[in-house]
Amino acid sequence: MNWHPLVAGIAPSIGVGLVFWYAMRGILRADRNERAALAIADAAYDAEQAAAKARQSGSVPVAENPSPADTP
Repeated sequence: MNWHPLVAGIAPSIGVGLVFWYAMRGILRADRNERAALAIADAAYDAEQAAAKARQSGSVPVAENPSPADTP
């Protein structure tokens, strides 16, 4: 039995399948890494906002309608 035609017929399909698998693996890894980076950035932003809110609430309250005696 001659195996050469069988291998020649199957090899392109296997090659295309491997290229597809490699491309999808790269796409999924990039997506996973991007989601992790966004989670870190969101956590840093949330911490920054919480710190700003804490600084603001710890400061001297500003009167909404200052009286003339409060102005310099």
